[in-house]
Amino acid sequence: MIRLDFENVSSAEAVPDPDRFRLWAEAAAGGEDVEISIRIVDEPESAELNQTYRRKSGPTNVLSFPFEVPPGIPNKLLGDLVICAGIVVREALEQRKDPEAHWAHMVVHGMLHLRGRDHVDDAEAEVMEAEEIAILAEIGFQNPYEEETSPS
Repeated sequence: MIRLDFENVSSAEAVPDPDRFRLWAEAAAGGEDVEISIRIVDEPESAELNQTYRRKSGPTNVLSFPFEVPPGIPNKLLGDLVICAGIVVREALEQRKDPEAHWAHMVVHGMLHLRGRDHVDDAEAEVMEAEEIAILAEIGFQNPYEEETSPS
């Protein structure tokens, strides 16, 4: 089970219902009983966090902030996800993806980062992508790494 603290502070109108975020996060939690926070933001806040914590300029689709539990302290807090609504909506449009599928992918991707997965090198990326594809398939979404074609 997952405990979700959800906050939408973005100006975007196309943000899915919090229950959808809970479903996607739970699918990626690996059966663990965890707590997470998801904050939906606009591009200025995403850019500021990206610069502050990753030293990268500009907004990004999802930022993951894993909680590091001190040794010997029981805690279920996995961490925080910050998702930029404008970037997710724009990427879905540019990549011709179903917007809800792209939102789900961002949650699953972020959750895997919170659980310690990464994609720094090719081998790690392959493992993480395979896990994303499997989780998304379980909840009814197609492979996010295959290009979708829009009907003519």
